[in-house]
Amino acid sequence: MTHRPQIRIPATYMRGGTSKGVFFRLQDLPERARVPGPARDALLCRVIGSPDPYGKHTDGMGGATSSTSKVVIISPSAQPGHDVDYLYGQVPINEAFIDWSGNCGNLSSAVGPFAIANRMIDPARVPRDGVCTVRIWQANIQKTIVAHVQVTNGEVQETGDFELDGVTFPAAEVQLEFIDPADEGDGDGGGAMFPTGNLVDDLEVPGVGVFEATMINAGVPVVFVEAAALGYDGTELQGAINEDKDALAKLEAIRAHGAVRMGLVDSADAAAKRPLTPKVAFVAPPKDYVSSSGKPVHAADVGLLARAISMGKLHHAMMGTASVAIATAAAVPGTVVNAAAGGGTRDVLVFGHPSGTLRVGADVGQVDGTWVVTKAVMSRSARVLMEGTVRIPGDAF
Repeated sequence: MTHRPQIRIPATYMRGGTSKGVFFRLQDLPERARVPGPARDALLCRVIGSPDPYGKHTDGMGGATSSTSKVVIISPSAQPGHDVDYLYGQVPINEAFIDWSGNCGNLSSAVGPFAIANRMIDPARVPRDGVCTVRIWQANIQKTIVAHVQVTNGEVQETGDFELDGVTFPAAEVQLEFIDPADEGDGDGGGAMFPTGNLVDDLEVPGVGVFEATMINAGVPVVFVEAAALGYDGTELQGAINEDKDALAKLEAIRAHGAVRMGLVDSADAAAKRPLTPKVAFVAPPKDYVSSSGKPVHAADVGLLARAISMGKLHHAMMGTASVAIATAAAVPGTVVNAAAGGGTRDVLVFGHPSGTLRVGADVGQVDGTWVVTKAVMSRSARVLMEGTVRIPGDAF
């Protein structure tokens, strides 16, 4: 029996926000993997080490969690007024496919630094010392992200004193603007930002119950429910949810039926093939708790508590795109999220998540009676962890 040798593919392993993933330049991928299709998916799954029935990603670059099983492809932008195109893939741990249906807000913070470091930005626009603005076309959801990246001595500055709950060490701050992050939609009802046309719906989940839910598409589609309706108080950490199979099954059922109501899938069963979106999250009014790192979070310092499920498990912090949805929904009076935050209006929100707190802003208003969000803003950090080449068997794709 003969075996094809491994091939080498230039790659960069990066942390962005509270996630990390393997970054590629489109031009560095083998030719048949430069276009969407089975070859690309098979190659990237093999890089990560999926599918892995052991759930460990021992034979790949993945970290066996939703936050660490990610791939990114960057290319010069084909969109006017943009610098790079950014394509994101979420790799399931034990499934042989990649979900391309959404964005990763955390890894979005690494795209600008990657583009600058790989000389994909006009050198005339990169200051010797200062801030370089990178306009990113998010190819999955067809939206613009603007990254403001610190530069020192003409190179991306990665070290700094910006602290992000959920990340162990401080680093340089990367400011992100998510431009017009809601779905465009057709303007019916409440607009596609609220796909059902309602700020709150009674979501019937057979065998589980009926839940008041806010279903919003801003940053990423999210189904929000009250923590109390699930028997929670919003202070839960990963162990309380991820070790409870019944709870995970209930939350997945809510997510699946929410996906149908939002028009993302035709049936609840079809949601299993789209695990990345929508997200399901539960919210609660502020309350004191201790984060996963042991850091106290005080009710007086947050506007609400939020917990979100990512790829079937409670996220250890908060997805960046879900943070956009939280800030947007909190700014709209009448939503489940706004009620948890005490009602009223706001353009900046600090919320509590399992690892601590996060500050995020959203510019929200009404146009002809329809709610729209023009921009969401948050800060993250990013750092190169390793760069060089990844190796995979030549017959893996």
